[in-house]
Amino acid sequence: MGRGKIEIKKIENATNRQVTYSKRRNGLFKKAQELTVLCDAKVSLIMFSSTGKFHEFLSPNISTKGFFDLYQKTTGIDLWNSHYERMEENYRSLKEINKKLRREIRQRMGGDLNELNIKELQALEAKMDSSLLAIRERKYHVIKTQTDKHKKKVRNLEERHANLVMDLAKLDGQDGIVETGGYYESTMGLLPTGASNLYALRLYQNQQPPLVLHHGTNDLRLA
Repeated sequence: MGRGKIEIKKIENATNRQVTYSKRRNGLFKKAQELTVLCDAKVSLIMFSSTGKFHEFLSPNISTKGFFDLYQKTTGIDLWNSHYERMEENYRSLKEINKKLRREIRQRMGGDLNELNIKELQALEAKMDSSLLAIRERKYHVIKTQTDKHKKKVRNLEERHANLVMDLAKLDGQDGIVETGGYYESTMGLLPTGASNLYALRLYQNQQPPLVLHHGTNDLRLA
């Protein structure tokens, strides 16, 4: 019993359509391979599925470039002429833009001004003023950022210093004797950073007579 004739129309079911495409694509590639081997033919197949997937078959006895060169030679059709024309047009456009930009740069540096009329000179002056304003704003922003960064670093150092002073004051007590003949006086106060309740240590040298510990006693007396 023979197979029933299949009606040629679009398969609406996406899954069935993809299965049918895959099977028939493989069949076409198989036939192209047979033509290449049996008949020494040069065959090229290019296919795109409904989902945009690309599939290609090319006889192993010719390259893609060779195949299209042979097509152009045989048919007399230049496949690349319009493409080259678009490329040349785009190149000319980019070249003209580059020329204008270079001229504008030279004019902003004070060159090529002789060909400009009064309106063009005024427009150039306005552009320069706008550029100068933008540069100054950026400069001030950088200066402010760096200043804030250094201020923060200074505050951190002052806080570390204050913590060290407080730790030292706790170890030495309210007053401490130093070898240089001076003495430390612990006071409560505000540090430059505005931090409160931290010890500020001040060293007075050669302002008071040194204290001497007499041997055999526990008394401290003025020298």
